[in-house]
Amino acid sequence: MHRIGFIVPRRFQMMSLAALTVFEIANMPPAGQCYDVHVLSEHGGPVESSGGMKLETEAFGDPTFDTVIVGSITEMKMPSSDATTISFVKDSANASRRIASICSGAFVLAEAGLLDGRRATMHWAHASEFRARFPKVVAEEDRIFINDGPIWTSAGMTAGIDLALALLDSDLGPDAAKMVARLLVMNQRRLGGQKQHSALLDMTPKSDRIELVIAHIRRNLRNPLTVEELADVANLSPRQFSRAFQAETGQSPGKAVEQLRLEAARFMIEQGRHTINVVAQETGFMDRERMRRAFVRTFGVPADVLRRNARREPVAGN
Repeated sequence: MHRIGFIVPRRFQMMSLAALTVFEIANMPPAGQCYDVHVLSEHGGPVESSGGMKLETEAFGDPTFDTVIVGSITEMKMPSSDATTISFVKDSANASRRIASICSGAFVLAEAGLLDGRRATMHWAHASEFRARFPKVVAEEDRIFINDGPIWTSAGMTAGIDLALALLDSDLGPDAAKMVARLLVMNQRRLGGQKQHSALLDMTPKSDRIELVIAHIRRNLRNPLTVEELADVANLSPRQFSRAFQAETGQSPGKAVEQLRLEAARFMIEQGRHTINVVAQETGFMDRERMRRAFVRTFGVPADVLRRNARREPVAGN
């Protein structure tokens, strides 16, 4: 049985509780009771969320858990944590196997001194303030979650679900994590090394025909994907299509294809299941050198450097 302590801060964000759903589903048959979850606060009793709803909690007590997770609040300017919470977090880090944070919960771990000299992530909107307040932390805001030894940090609220799935994977194995992801109707488990920002967020087409083109690109990245082919999908002439695509997405078809190829290639690179040459072929770059130039132009480093960095990231807490 894995004992989980989830710390609820004052005016917590309800969405940060979504991570607990992962452990709740993992307890369903046939697996049985794998996790014992305790929702904690300084004094116990009801704690009001930022949206006005109240959650019943247990008071801080024995700091010994398998995993302690610090929840998040929605303030854009992060307040300092109270001394009792900081003390409990420190004690928990010493007594428990691992400790984690969701979104702005990273500020609490940093205030407790647990992140000094370690890599950590947080929501991109908090990154500037976090760097200024905690210069000893190696802040990497362009990550979904990061595991540095026994300490895990995640980006926004939904990234807390990805972090919880990674914890579950570490505890019970990939099959259990896949089962929970399926029950949550997640079409993709995001790895920690993935970027918080998706290229698809830059493309918000207003018409079905351009939406169909983007879906066609994603399904056929390994193909040449000429403007003429994409124009046929949209049932427009190449000139009409190029104008419509630029107007609706803010970028040219060629730029959109490259961005989607880069995103897919980076995901495959960080997964580490395929060689660089295979990744280049499968994502339409065709050859390693062409992909290398695109990676350097966009990410500042070639693909093999990203792979080495991903391999250095631990995949399970100590």
